[in-house]
Amino acid sequence: MNASLSLLHPYPFEKLNQLFKDVSPANMPLIPLSIGEPKHPAPAFVQQALLENFQHLSTYPNSKGLPELRQSIAAWLTRRFQLSEISAEEHVLPVSGTREGIFSFVQALINRDEAPYVVMPNPFYQIYEGAALLAGAKPYFVNCTQENGYLGDFDAVPAEVWEKTALLFVCTPGNPTGAVLSKDDFKKLIALSDKYNFVIASDECYSELWFEQAPVGLLEVCAEMGRHDYKNCVVFHSLSKRSNLPGMRSGFIAGDATLLAPYLKYRTYHGAALPVQHQIASIAAWNDESHVEENRVQYRAKFDLFQNELGHLLPFKKPDAGFYYWLNVEDDEAFAKMLMEKAHIKVLPGRYLSRDTETGNPGAGHVRMALVADLAQCERVVERLKAIL
Repeated sequence: MNASLSLLHPYPFEKLNQLFKDVSPANMPLIPLSIGEPKHPAPAFVQQALLENFQHLSTYPNSKGLPELRQSIAAWLTRRFQLSEISAEEHVLPVSGTREGIFSFVQALINRDEAPYVVMPNPFYQIYEGAALLAGAKPYFVNCTQENGYLGDFDAVPAEVWEKTALLFVCTPGNPTGAVLSKDDFKKLIALSDKYNFVIASDECYSELWFEQAPVGLLEVCAEMGRHDYKNCVVFHSLSKRSNLPGMRSGFIAGDATLLAPYLKYRTYHGAALPVQHQIASIAAWNDESHVEENRVQYRAKFDLFQNELGHLLPFKKPDAGFYYWLNVEDDEAFAKMLMEKAHIKVLPGRYLSRDTETGNPGAGHVRMALVADLAQCERVVERLKAIL
């Protein structure tokens, strides 16, 4: 087996299962708030599109995807991020969800003979680290703390690290923190990319779950700067959170055509093409915004519920965007065990999403609480928390 497999950490939910193995939960139905799996209903018109296209179960999908899908994605990017120049032919490539796309993109990008750095936020989506390790790169963690607004201090990264960096991951809105990068933040990172010649990969799969203001995107900033070639910049988007379709595994990568062309070649061998019926259903999803706004309305109601009913009991801070609370607690593991024992509510200790660094583990003392359950279940969460707090 590949020796690099030994470098991988247990996935956070494996650690969570170990934490709870000796816990006797309260005698009431489990309410899981640990996994970022949307539970709002999938759009009916997307389900209908799948039903009407089952004949494509007999069709091999093309790695590049249907031209109509790439065009619908390009049109959505143009509307959402005010892009004046984006080519469905050169700048867009469908992927089987952001997890698969991110992982495979890193494998295609990294020259393992150089053993470069992949810089990433800490805490982070675990695929960033796993993809880097299996590609022969070295993760470099930028701690996202309350002191830096959970955005990370990129000015503190040494020049010698940037000089050996092949790829920078950012996640905006952040998982798990909900923090959003500004245009100025992106411009600073683009300037660093120009200086040190590394690629920026912006994971924006939570970009449509916002409250007051739509988050800015990396390609949007590139366009504003007149960088219509999106040099060394790519973004990842998905229908999982935006459209409540995590099981359809439909997303895309968009950006620098000089990166996407060799990445497409990799994908023709990698073999993770999106099924045709899923592509057709995805076109319907990217072309519609009404269901996305309704999704936001439901999340706003749940966050308002928690803020109004529990804000005096726990330090709930509404995120900039996304569907996670990144809650400050004294001991994240003890807090998670307490909720399981007394209320049968499952949350994820923050230390499981982070790595230890010289200045500590920035996830310790936090728990991630995903408001993915429907409003009725969230009301039950509120009742149980009031009873035990």
